[in-house]
Formats: sequence, structure tokens, C-alpha cells
Amino acid sequence: MTKMRTFPITLCGAGAIGSNIAENLVRAGFATLKVIDNDRVEERNLSTQPFYRADIGAHKATILANTLYRALGVNIETSVTKLTTHNVKKLLKGSQLVIDGFDNSTARDAVSQYCKTIPCLHVGLASDYAEIIWNEEYRVPSAAQDDVCDYPLARNLVLLAVAVASEIVIAFVKDGSKRSLTVTLQDFAVHAF
Repeated sequence: MTKMRTFPITLCGAGAIGSNIAENLVRAGFATLKVIDNDRVEERNLSTQPFYRADIGAHKATILANTLYRALGVNIETSVTKLTTHNVKKLLKGSQLVIDGFDNSTARDAVSQYCKTIPCLHVGLASDYAEIIWNEEYRVPSAAQDDVCDYPLARNLVLLAVAVASEIVIAFVKDGSKRSLTVTLQDFAVHAF
């Protein structure tokens, strides 16, 4: 628990994947998190993300940090910035683990390229399929797969992927193990990647 509390993790994205992973990790005992996201809460986000109507128009990272502070007293560092190839080094500096929950291939590619020497776990969705894959085995999806998690039926898959990713993160921090997994909701299966 002490190791988890002080282990520095950077979460790229505060949308469906990132916001729910942040909540899971903080509730599990992680307290050294940084969240990078420049998006604002939109009404269409409310079905899969832990935001409220009153949050519409506010920055996701800021609302997430405020909510987790009120709930658990944990201060999360935020960066309301668009991650690009020009600022990725600055934004990911000091991380011992990067979790990529971005919903676009351009940002995912910048994270993947930078994280050749930093442990990085990519968590993403495509219709009824999710993957939780370490950077060594990861390939950036095409832009056609961008932003697939803002419809109400995606929530179950989002939460299942987040639960699996959270377990993988805890195991990594505990003993350095790295498991890559895929999840399909249709057959309710979790498989080694």
C-alpha cells in the first residue's frame, strides 16, 4: 500500500477510460497521479464518464481532480493541455508508469513513440472489444477507431476494461509483471493478448 501511494502514474486522457481508471486507482490507494486532458465535459459524455450535468463545459481533468479530492482527499496533478509530439517529453516527465486512455490515434502515437523507455499501458475500445496492452506489443489503431466510447451501451465494456486495467496496474506496481489482455463483451471473454 505504501508503494502504491507514492508510485507516480501519468494518465493520458480523462474521458471514459481515463476518468474511470483514475477513480479506481485512487480508491485502491494510489495517490501520486497526474491527469493530462484538454477536453471539456459534453452532454454525450455523461453515459460513460463519472461527470454530472452541472460539469458540462468544464475541463474533464479539473472536474475529475476536484471530485476525487472531495471524495478521498487525494490531490491529483492536472494538465489541461493537448498532448503533442512537441510537449510529450515535458508532460510525461517523472512518470514511472504512463496509462494511455486517449481516444485519438494522433495522441496515442505520440505517447507510444515517447514511451520506448518508460512503462506504458494502452487501454482502448472498439465496438464490443477492448484491449489493455503494454507498449512493447502495442500498435496504434487507425483514426477510424477514434472516440468509440460515448454511447450508453459502451459503459459496460468501459467498466470491464477499466477493472482489468486496474488489476494489471496493481500487479505491475507490486512485482513488475506485465500482462497484455483483450476483452470482448459479446462472449464475455478475457484473453491473453
